[in-house]
Amino acid sequence: MSLESDIKKMVESVGLSLYDTAIVNENENTIYRVSVTAAGGVSLDQCANLSHLISPLLDITAPVSGDYRLEVSSPGIERRLKTVDHFIQSIGEKVSVTTLEKEKTEGELIAANGDNVTIKTKEEGDKVVPFRSINKAKTYFEW
Repeated sequence: MSLESDIKKMVESVGLSLYDTAIVNENENTIYRVSVTAAGGVSLDQCANLSHLISPLLDITAPVSGDYRLEVSSPGIERRLKTVDHFIQSIGEKVSVTTLEKEKTEGELIAANGDNVTIKTKEEGDKVVPFRSINKAKTYFEW
């Protein structure tokens, strides 16, 4: 079993869904970030409880060598989209997608599957972007 699948089981055992895990460096600190979601949102208490559950596992199977900090949180309103499931969960939200060819498309995500994502844009109407051509994507909030 992989570390991520073990973490996923722990997350699901407390009624949450694992969104993503990532190792990031901020201000010369290494952070192992676990992002979780739930219908209706994720509370600070849920994050704290989950952090206490995951910590002993990371003592046995460290995600990185050296010192790091565990951070358990919601991915937020503006978040990276990496998997097909991320796109499917974000249907109806505003997204920004950049392809491998550096073409950028912004608008409302109206459909997603393993082959394509469809974005309703102001300029071009419904635009279909092949999933395999997406370099990076994120949701965004218009203030």
